[in-house]
Amino acid sequence: MTARKSGFIVGAVAGAGVACAALAGVGMRMGTAAAEAPAIRASMAGAPAFAPPPGAPMSFADIFEKVSPAVVQINVTSKASPQGLRIPGLEGFDIVPRGQKGKPGQQGQDGDDGDTPATPKQQSAGSGFFISADGYIVTNNHVVADADDIQVVMKDGRELKATLIGRDEGTDLAVIKVVDPKAKNAEFPYVNFENQAKPRVGDWVITIGNPFGLGGTATAGIISAYDRDLGDQTSSFVNYIQIDAPINRGNSGGPSFDIYGRVIGVNSAIYSPSGGSVGIGFAIPADIAEGVAKQLISGGKVVRGYIGVTIQDFGADAAEALGLKDVKGAIISEIVAGGPAAKAGLLPDDILTAVNGVAVANRSELTREVAKARPGETIKLSIIRDGKPRTVDIKSGTRPAEGTLAQNDDDQDQDGAAPTPDKPAAQKVEALGLTLGAIDPASRQTYKIDSEIKGLLITGVKGDSDAGEKGLAKGDVLSNINGAAVASVADVNAAVANAKKAGRTSVLVKVIRQNRPVFVALKIAP
Repeated sequence: MTARKSGFIVGAVAGAGVACAALAGVGMRMGTAAAEAPAIRASMAGAPAFAPPPGAPMSFADIFEKVSPAVVQINVTSKASPQGLRIPGLEGFDIVPRGQKGKPGQQGQDGDDGDTPATPKQQSAGSGFFISADGYIVTNNHVVADADDIQVVMKDGRELKATLIGRDEGTDLAVIKVVDPKAKNAEFPYVNFENQAKPRVGDWVITIGNPFGLGGTATAGIISAYDRDLGDQTSSFVNYIQIDAPINRGNSGGPSFDIYGRVIGVNSAIYSPSGGSVGIGFAIPADIAEGVAKQLISGGKVVRGYIGVTIQDFGADAAEALGLKDVKGAIISEIVAGGPAAKAGLLPDDILTAVNGVAVANRSELTREVAKARPGETIKLSIIRDGKPRTVDIKSGTRPAEGTLAQNDDDQDQDGAAPTPDKPAAQKVEALGLTLGAIDPASRQTYKIDSEIKGLLITGVKGDSDAGEKGLAKGDVLSNINGAAVASVADVNAAVANAKKAGRTSVLVKVIRQNRPVFVALKIAP
């Protein structure tokens, strides 16, 4: 299940292009103002002399002139989506319908005879940039997904037809290529990525793109932070750069440059309560974009390692609950039947702490490290089971497409909301703020609880308890505490008592909701 943080518009900056310097590009060095231009002095008598500080350019004009020819506007025509005629992931981007719009018997714009309405079309626009002289362009996946027609608009106004080479939902990156006969044997201006000398937080950044259809727009700012997690599916593979250069709808897929005109990131998302720029934008780092682009160009898809588990973050509160001080990683909630993890003997509740010797602090880091493996390669996992460390060797599989994984989640996450059932006999556990009862046939039917699910039904949650604040609700099933199954309220009280005796202030509970397990660390009330 994918969580999104409120206010993030991931891919909503309408149509962005991700540049991947698979080949050499227009590397250049731009001198600083202090080195190449005389100091600017105020014209008013007596005013103090002024010169920009070292590292600050006098202007971004030279950078823009050199790199802007490589940046393009991408116009996409696709079938209108049934969800309000909007592009998935492009919230607030209006569609331009085309085709039959009149009454039956009238002729539509596309020349249909009026008997059958033409399939409505929608148009959207984004940004992109050339990464090679022979016409390869990087952009965002959400810009070109489901495209029927792709047109590239050059800085000089030329409109050229392009085709999709490959796209990757995991990073929201895609590569297209100009195939227009008018551009046969043409050499295109292109730029390359900077993967070594990364700018520091506070260094200048300039973006070029197509906000709101206003192509060739330049904005500037600074790098605000590195390693941002947006809380969506791309965050498993992308540690975003945060920038404050204004980017808006239409900038998606456009490049962010350093002061030497090298691509340091691909604009992909903004944080905005209103939908407009508030100075918080996010770019996919150049090294990630370049690696993905190379795979897409060579094979049309990105291949990642896969072990077949559903995981959650295992943080400080969970570690304290289990008496595992300073342990970080990811905890397994489910094992995919017949998958690599199942064959290797991994179990639910195992805590994964390292992959091939690289420590992982959360599920995103674990997924990223596993994804680096080639299918069939042996992965060495460091795990903790029953409080004891061990190592497990697992043969990597091939990670399914992100859309397939999301569909699997949707298939299992059907809404089980229903009228409240007749209450079974229930007892309160004050220490956890829960009221618990047996799972009877009526509650299984009402809450759609599978027959193999065992534990205690949560029939009430104290609103001001830690359980209430963390979202536990009526209809959830309390399956185990600190790794031990619970079949009665006495089992729950015993587990809480044991935790208190060990000097712990919380317990790690496994809750089953809509037949999916979730781990939650609950504080023990005094």
